[in-house]
Amino acid sequence: MHTWPNLLSSSPTGPGHPSHRMPEGPELHLASHFVNEACRELVFGGCVEKSPVSRNPEVPFESSAYHISALARGKELRLTLSPLPGAQPPQGPLALVFRFGMTGSFQLVPSDALPPHAHLRFYTAPPGPRLALCFVDIRRFGHWDLGGKWQPGRGPCVLLEYEQFRENVLRNLADKAFDRPICEALLDQRFFNGIGNYLRAEILYRLRIPPFEKARTVLEALQQRRPSPELTLSQKIRAKLQNPDLLELCHSVPKEVVQLGGKGYGLESTEEDFAAFRAWLRCYGTPGMSSLRDRHGRTIWFQGDPGPLAPKVPTPTLGGTPEWEHGSLEKGGCGHKTLQPHQQQYPAGGKSRKKKSKGAQRGPEDQVENPPPPNKAPSRTRRARRGLPEQTAAQQPEGTSLQRDPEAPCVPEKGKRRRQPATSGRRRPQKIKADTPSLEPEETSAS
Repeated sequence: MHTWPNLLSSSPTGPGHPSHRMPEGPELHLASHFVNEACRELVFGGCVEKSPVSRNPEVPFESSAYHISALARGKELRLTLSPLPGAQPPQGPLALVFRFGMTGSFQLVPSDALPPHAHLRFYTAPPGPRLALCFVDIRRFGHWDLGGKWQPGRGPCVLLEYEQFRENVLRNLADKAFDRPICEALLDQRFFNGIGNYLRAEILYRLRIPPFEKARTVLEALQQRRPSPELTLSQKIRAKLQNPDLLELCHSVPKEVVQLGGKGYGLESTEEDFAAFRAWLRCYGTPGMSSLRDRHGRTIWFQGDPGPLAPKVPTPTLGGTPEWEHGSLEKGGCGHKTLQPHQQQYPAGGKSRKKKSKGAQRGPEDQVENPPPPNKAPSRTRRARRGLPEQTAAQQPEGTSLQRDPEAPCVPEKGKRRRQPATSGRRRPQKIKADTPSLEPEETSAS
């Protein structure tokens, strides 16, 4: 079976519990390399088959003989189906643009051994063994569009269009996106098309930039950065390599991942393959690093001071996990990362902190696993209304009886107001108990 490094590591617990990391620019770039290499000598034929459970559009294409090629740009991949001369029926090429979501990948497999969750399938034409190029997406967050147009609003690719990418960022620093922390701005695909969660952590760590420093403060300094006119071309290149700025690292760091060749992401990758990527990481999910949630609920890994725009309300965390470690943890023996007491999680900042901490606000990768069961026993008030006898301590379910401390002060029953003795002059102000933010373990369910 031919398979590209498709971001999903093997998991004996089945497809419902993948160990994976979300595809970013380098992974889409490697996917296009795989399709072009694996399909270069293949002739495809027949109709394109879509799984009945997929909500993506049907692909109205059928040809007796056609080739498949791919091109990546940022976090998108364009697949082009090109009929060969003399193929029937006569028609022009058809292009589709894919976004991989959280678990998208391409695999080339025998047609009688389709993998689970193969939602779009392209079959080879006879003679020869029949193969299928499959778009596999376990969680079904991936998407494809007909027509071949890149998604409007996405900026230039950090890998393939570096000069345009740099100019687009520095020309638009007045945009309100740069009022945000730099860690959040780096995920804005209008300006950083191809940068994702693990890349932003690695880039900021290498420059020792606090993740919650204001983005405009970080980037405005680059507008004045001009190489000395007295330097030769080779000296300018050497200076860039030795002291790259943030925008240069947005180009060079993804290139490093591409040069790894995709080791560690394939379904058949070995422990040694996966170790290559783990060894490359310096910050993301590595021991000794801290983590916080940004206002979108995404975890940012860093070292040292988080920066002036970090959320202000601390909530002790139960741990943090890189995205590929959610669900079953098979690769490299990497387990759940537990943060130290001084490493804390912070709920997203904003005007309404309580609303933002609700489960509905979190994305699919931030679900809370095993929430406590609700108490189904009726309260004393509800029992009185229903005419039920009052529940004694002996009748209470096991584990729910509450024993009162004999030295504790007597607390009046709920609903009965006790008359206070008259006092002369002022009323004593009541103490207001501060709300305690709820403790939520970091994403522990599969994503």
